[in-house]
Amino acid sequence: MYSRSLKRILDFTLSLIGFIILLPVFMLITILLFFFNKGKPFFVQERPGKNERIFNIIKFKTMNNKRDSQGNLLPDVDRLTPAGSFVRKTSLDEIPQLLNVIKGDMSLIGPRPLMPKYLSLYSSVQRRRHEVRPGITGLAQCNGRNAISWKRKFEYDVWYVDNMSFTVDFKIVILTVKKIILREGIYRDKGNIESMEAFNGNN
Repeated sequence: MYSRSLKRILDFTLSLIGFIILLPVFMLITILLFFFNKGKPFFVQERPGKNERIFNIIKFKTMNNKRDSQGNLLPDVDRLTPAGSFVRKTSLDEIPQLLNVIKGDMSLIGPRPLMPKYLSLYSSVQRRRHEVRPGITGLAQCNGRNAISWKRKFEYDVWYVDNMSFTVDFKIVILTVKKIILREGIYRDKGNIESMEAFNGNN
């Protein structure tokens, strides 16, 4: 019952209410990033969703597009803008994804949507993470986030697929709030935001 219908109803209702409440913050950040990112406050990228259907995820754009002399993008830490750093530290960059949830591309809780290029690298078990809608937050995010291995992340994702329930989702919400407040699994030793290494099918 929960996975078939109630979860979607809760996703839509809570996301709509949340977006309306956060609309003033959404507008303020949009204006702020519009100036910091030369008229481009949003970051839109293709991601695979439920049943590997591709959709466009939307987030606030926290990094510029500065490149080196060879035309390659600079490391994340060198492209992170001051405004973007604040938005990421407070997880406010996730607010636009409420629109993805309202539309039905995502859920509030579920495995995080990754890059389409990883689809061919998954094992048959890891691929099961796409049996449910991807989420703004998930079990892996509240159990280490960027501080755990890809293998462990996928284990959490598949466990969630097999054990999805209202109780599990509620616990994930509580743990996610705790992670955001304590800023666990997000930073390097020097305080810079951690970027997860690319998945190559073996890590």
